Amino acid sequence: MLVQIFQVDAFTRRRFGGNPAAVMILESFLDDACLQDIAAENNLAETAFLVRDGADYRLRWFTPTVEVPLCGHATLASAAVVLERLEPRREVVTFHSASGPLVVSRSGDSYVMDFPARPMLATSTPEALTAAIGQNPTETLVDQHNYLAVLETAEQVRKLAPDLGVVTLLGRAGLIVTAPGDDGYDCVSRYFAPAKGIPEDPVTGGAHCALTPYWANRLGKTSLRAFQASARGGELRCRTLGERVELEGSCVFYLEGQAEI
Repeated sequence: MLVQIFQVDAFTRRRFGGNPAAVMILESFLDDACLQDIAAENNLAETAFLVRDGADYRLRWFTPTVEVPLCGHATLASAAVVLERLEPRREVVTFHSASGPLVVSRSGDSYVMDFPARPMLATSTPEALTAAIGQNPTETLVDQHNYLAVLETAEQVRKLAPDLGVVTLLGRAGLIVTAPGDDGYDCVSRYFAPAKGIPEDPVTGGAHCALTPYWANRLGKTSLRAFQASARGGELRCRTLGERVELEGSCVFYLEGQAEI
């Protein structure tokens, strides 16, 4: 069977920046083992699988090793595929997912995603976290998904070279490291998720579901400019809406074709 496949760089305005995601269009979801094999074959941080559901779409996300409950950049890429290729006259699309309905709307040459906020709780710093990043964070927070380590400067975040083997011992899917922003950004961050088969994720929407309420509260702002300081780099505009957040970003198409399954 031949399946439409797109590869899209998300949260960027330049090709080869942001976070690449594969988006595949299916008539119905294949069995989980096959979906996982496809994601491993694509070997990108995320592969999104879309199935039409009336006027909406059902959406699932897989890393090369596991299915995940939420993925921002692959949702953004999926919205670009629907709004630019499948149904270019549409302005809004709703995806039904493990994290509930996710609405994405067109905003000029970018897209705005409505996602659930992920408030985090302050906690003591695990020894493994200090060992993983080689320094003591000024604050440590946690939720069911990730640890969040706050450093003093953006430069510390940019130069960080964590011990990924130790990161896997933290008992969470990933580690967000953040600091006050530079170069006109409100905050900078990086995200490491070796337990999910992603040593470092280039740009992470899910992490910004936690970073947005944290930095909005700390800075006394409701709208933020965020930069994820991976090697590829990515930009987000983030807004806090109580129990929801809006994440806005752009996409660049890289590949369009067919995969034989």
